[in-house]
Amino acid sequence: MRFRFPLYPSSSSSLLSFIFSSSRFSTFISMAPAFEPAIGSENKSGNDGFKSKVAVVGSGNWGSVAAKLIASNTLKLNSFHDEVRMWVFEETLQTGEKLTDVINKTNENVKYLPGIKLGKNVVADPNLDDTVRDANMLVFVTPHQFMEGICKRLAGKVRGEVEAISLIKGMEVKTEGPCMISNLISEQLRINCSVLMGANIANEIAVEKFSEATVGYRDNREIAEQWVKLFSTPYFMVTPVQDVEGVELCGTLKNIVTIAAGFVDGLDMGNNTKAAIMRIGLREMRAFSKLLFSSVRDSTFFESCGVADVITTCLGGRNRKVAEAFARNGGKRSFDELEAEMLQGQKLQGVSTAREVSEVLSHRGWLELFPLFTTVHEICIGSLPPSAIVEYSEKKPRLSVLEDSTRCI
Repeated sequence: MRFRFPLYPSSSSSLLSFIFSSSRFSTFISMAPAFEPAIGSENKSGNDGFKSKVAVVGSGNWGSVAAKLIASNTLKLNSFHDEVRMWVFEETLQTGEKLTDVINKTNENVKYLPGIKLGKNVVADPNLDDTVRDANMLVFVTPHQFMEGICKRLAGKVRGEVEAISLIKGMEVKTEGPCMISNLISEQLRINCSVLMGANIANEIAVEKFSEATVGYRDNREIAEQWVKLFSTPYFMVTPVQDVEGVELCGTLKNIVTIAAGFVDGLDMGNNTKAAIMRIGLREMRAFSKLLFSSVRDSTFFESCGVADVITTCLGGRNRKVAEAFARNGGKRSFDELEAEMLQGQKLQGVSTAREVSEVLSHRGWLELFPLFTTVHEICIGSLPPSAIVEYSEKKPRLSVLEDSTRCI
């Protein structure tokens, strides 16, 4: 078997040196939270001062899990109001009932997270304006393709003191170039926006299996600590990193790699091939991120949002699952058809992200620098068969440019 794209040489010694010299290695081994006071450091009998009010914009699988995490902490921590209002895109269930009514009656999102209690302090609200009113901490967790419309609806309706965090994996591509969702939120709502990404399969966190995530923040460490405090639980460890673009791009780009891994599974190519895809994918993620934003830190790719997220989503998750089915059907059933059949209303991100990244690569003349990203997109649109993911091509990227952006791997 020969790969369609070159297996770039890597420096194992420099990689091992980086890992074992990094303070992150000892932190990982000890499993110690970055901010120990974050869990249980306050209680409701403490301070009667200002309390933050949290609203969650989005109520799908991951949005419901996020609300559950947050609600468990707002009950415990004196610095937060108990109530967590969650915006729900209203739907009528097969029973004829409204989804918001059922959530508020049963304390369960029966469509997107069945069997899991969200917390009695979670209130489902179909009105977006009412959801965010009076909230000073906004958590955005919707499919990325809906965010521009949501921001337009909220423009001018949130106070300047509001802080936001995006759990959304994706980007908007405009004529002037790519726009990260955190930047879209910041620019349209005129508020600061952090991000939270990581190796987070929502259903596993919902049943409280141990997981970790990364908060990317810009300048204010205190704001990062607030987000860490809000999300951290004994089974969900959150670490802050001062690198919004790096953290967000990791969460976004890994979905393209996951689609590739799904093709490998669908063609029964085995674990060796999947491991190679994951390594090449991580390399292209890092190169693309650093070409777009010189501020992106090398160490970010060793956080949960980086290599760990690549691993977990290539082993499980909806993008891998649907891409596997696509390959098993020889590419003859569309991703839209498979998504509707397999995901019960949830949305894929990898296919749209591959298209958006391809637009950026084409506009900037970088297509040959990113053969994996390019190949995934061409398979998704039917220009190539799924087997092309490991077929040899005479195309060779200009390695000198790529290596300048990936020197440490």
